[in-house]
Amino acid sequence: MRRRPLNRTRVAAVAAAVVAAALPAGAAAHGVVPDAPPTVATFLFGWTFEPAVVIPLLAAALVWRWAVRRVAREHPRNPVPRIRSVAFYGSLAAVAVALASGIERYDTTLFSVHMVQHLLLTLVAAPLFVLSGPITLALRVASAATRQRWILPILHSRVVVAVSFPVVAWLVFAAVMWGTHFSPLFDRALEDPGIHELEHVMYLAAATLFWWPAIGPDPSPWRMSHPVRALYVFLQMPQNTFLAVALLNASQPLYRHYATLARSWGPSPIIDQQIAAGIMWLFGDLGFLAAILGLVLAWMRHEERVTARDDRRADAALAVIREREARLAERLADERTARDGG
Repeated sequence: MRRRPLNRTRVAAVAAAVVAAALPAGAAAHGVVPDAPPTVATFLFGWTFEPAVVIPLLAAALVWRWAVRRVAREHPRNPVPRIRSVAFYGSLAAVAVALASGIERYDTTLFSVHMVQHLLLTLVAAPLFVLSGPITLALRVASAATRQRWILPILHSRVVVAVSFPVVAWLVFAAVMWGTHFSPLFDRALEDPGIHELEHVMYLAAATLFWWPAIGPDPSPWRMSHPVRALYVFLQMPQNTFLAVALLNASQPLYRHYATLARSWGPSPIIDQQIAAGIMWLFGDLGFLAAILGLVLAWMRHEERVTARDDRRADAALAVIREREARLAERLADERTARDGG
């Protein structure tokens, strides 16, 4: 009687092993492969509502709305600029498109789709988030005690000062891009959902760190002039190009996940890899060029404001000089009149 439970356990273990062996190779690791290739309709309407994605995005939107309304109520003459709210909600929308739309459905099936996902996170969501000025909003909505006890000490901490140094931020972003694409982490992220989400966080964090000193309106421990900002972003573009060329010129698939994935449709793994490289090269460089153009325009507007300010100061100084000259002329005329009359 005592041996029966043991025998049943052994039978169940053997049956489980048989079932596992009968599964197609790699099915458990690769996850569900869509039956059909992606289409425009799939990308537009194939949304999934993953709580780990949707709930934080909704919470962030609600917190931002509350903070903006509070600032508007307490400072009606100086509310949060609407363009910053547009940038923040645009950032959330970009994250949602990358992680909850039909793109997410195919990110572990096609490397080219996965590349689109990464570009959305690094070149759309992150810069829009930086442009929204979240630190400034936090400083404005927080109490004086909270600012002095938490926010300002964090901003002035050695860690933040070190990682926000432009050279460090530039290198961190480049290292994350190269390190993830040429290390086992990329394959592991495709096989493990937890590591995949961690990879997304890494891309967002590194990109946010990179864009902060270049385009952010928030206070920063380091300030760069407008020409240096444009150069800072420009130097990131060759890094993106070299990475894309390295992927494009690879003679074989770089990732075992895509190479061993069983699907009856779409391009071969090597062609898919080349398409992903082309997407990174074209749209990545276009994204950096757009940012450089924006920085140059901001530089020109800054110079115009400086010139107008200097002109006003020069006009004011000239007006003072002319007023003094007029008074001096009047005094000399009075003295001459008095001398002639005497």
